[in-house]
Amino acid sequence: MADENYTRVTEFIFTGLNYNPQLQTFLFLLFLSFYIINLMGNLGMILLIWIDSRLHTPMYFFLSHLSFVDICFSSVVSPKMLTDFFVKRKAISFLGCALQQWFFGFFVATECFLLASMAYDRYVAICNPLLYSVAMSQRLCLQLVVGPYVIGFMNTMTHTTNAFRLPFCGPNVINHFFCDMSPLLSLACADTRLNKLVVFLVAGAVGVFSGLAILVSYTCIVVAILRIRSADGRRRAFSTCSSHLTAVCILYGTLFFIYVRPSASFSLDLNKVVSVFYTAVIPMLNPFIYSLRNKEVKDAIHRTAAKRKSCRA
Repeated sequence: MADENYTRVTEFIFTGLNYNPQLQTFLFLLFLSFYIINLMGNLGMILLIWIDSRLHTPMYFFLSHLSFVDICFSSVVSPKMLTDFFVKRKAISFLGCALQQWFFGFFVATECFLLASMAYDRYVAICNPLLYSVAMSQRLCLQLVVGPYVIGFMNTMTHTTNAFRLPFCGPNVINHFFCDMSPLLSLACADTRLNKLVVFLVAGAVGVFSGLAILVSYTCIVVAILRIRSADGRRRAFSTCSSHLTAVCILYGTLFFIYVRPSASFSLDLNKVVSVFYTAVIPMLNPFIYSLRNKEVKDAIHRTAAKRKSCRA
């Protein structure tokens, strides 16, 4: 193989978020509070599910894994973003960038298919309530959790490996606050049309197949709810899946906006704003969505608090 007349890039520089310097401290404290609330909320949800035996059901088994993924997902991006607020040269090594993109792609795809597993769980609970405990066996629940992690691994191995095999020899400034795929590919010293197509197809497949599973599940759920004669019965049936539906709409709306679009319509500055929403805000919101709108979780919080008071007495 002939010698290549270029020097490989060993690190990348982030441009970071675009903001008024006077807002630096305010924005740092805001995003730090988002991250702390995310950690406390999701860790609290995991501990609550583990402590309260009444929450040892398939639905909360999936929810505990969703909370775990939210913690990891946000932790891939937020700590680096926060430290860069007060650093002029926002650098990350080539390996660090590759690892950040690898784990980012892994947890995004895993979360999408975990939400699909949760949608199937709600479908069984509402459409076949008498057979729920039999249908949602421990083995099936384990498969519905392991499956998303496997798909997440395959997803990130596909486009991350392809991207970091490209030669990076010229500019090393990434117009983002983390190693996102689109601005990264723009720095490669090679034709990246195939890579962009792979990203579009893989991200689209993750979104479409997981979204289709959710759509089919909720179509069956809506049909089942409409067959319930009493208004109170319909309300109670819908309340069991309203939290999940809210989380699905928020996440899928932002992901489809960024990744499942033609490259010609990309606006990197707009993408940075939306990326803040799904890397910092959504993981923080999920514990609130599943607790404030869920009577079982609120009851579990009250029972746990009552136990702690009785232990202190």
